[in-house]
Amino acid sequence: MIPTIPQPRRFRVIYGLYIALFFIYLALPLGVVAIFAFNDSQFPSLPWEGFTWNWFFGDSRPQIGVFHERGILRAIGTSGFVALCVAVLSVTVGTTNAFLFNRYDFRGKGFLYVMMLLPLVVPGIVLGISILVFSSNMANRIWDVAQIDLQMLRPGLLLVILGQFSFITTIATLVISARLQKFDRTLEEAALNLGATRLVAVRTVTLPYLAPALIGAIVVAFLMSFENFNTTLMLVGSDAPLTIAMFDRLKEGSTPLLNAVSLLLMLASSLLAMSLVLFQRRS
Repeated sequence: MIPTIPQPRRFRVIYGLYIALFFIYLALPLGVVAIFAFNDSQFPSLPWEGFTWNWFFGDSRPQIGVFHERGILRAIGTSGFVALCVAVLSVTVGTTNAFLFNRYDFRGKGFLYVMMLLPLVVPGIVLGISILVFSSNMANRIWDVAQIDLQMLRPGLLLVILGQFSFITTIATLVISARLQKFDRTLEEAALNLGATRLVAVRTVTLPYLAPALIGAIVVAFLMSFENFNTTLMLVGSDAPLTIAMFDRLKEGSTPLLNAVSLLLMLASSLLAMSLVLFQRRS
């Protein structure tokens, strides 16, 4: 719908209803999850048994809250650690990738760029299985040859970090490249003419210009890592991130505890996204 072109009233009403229904369709499941986080019942379903904070702050069974459930808190800490590692690695490598593809021409550049994009079109579970099979074969071969058991090649946090890093780096690269393409390189040349080295010019001129994109890439990478399930499921060991821990709890039976965790994640993600938007508007 183009605002500058007059539209019949009936069309505008139908279009408005479509937009409203679309957002209701998106928000309704989240709203239901949030509401039943406060239901004083063992099951997140009707009938409504009354309002309670126990699924957040309860300290006795059967209503142990999120902040007293050690398994959930440990899983949140694990997810935070993995997400932080993935975000730092992805943005670091993504920045170098952005400079590589935007500043240099070399043979095979197009092929290398397509290979970088490939993890985005490969299903996460296939990517996880591929990494697991490859690392397991490597570990078995090293054991057969040298009798050394490399646990780092077995399912665990390291493989989870590497598995998520393999496709989140591509997204970080695209975010940073979009900003770098708009950079006026004459600013770097001016710094070089004033006596700065190439590294100093990049550090003092280019990177500050890229700051909004770098922070945005860090936030996106952190959130994508924190909520990742498909790839993580194939590579996880004994230390389960939050998505896997919630999946295991769900197999045992859903309780409003999971609704409470989901509500906290929605609030945290929304606050982080809003902070990023405000920062980028001010930059």
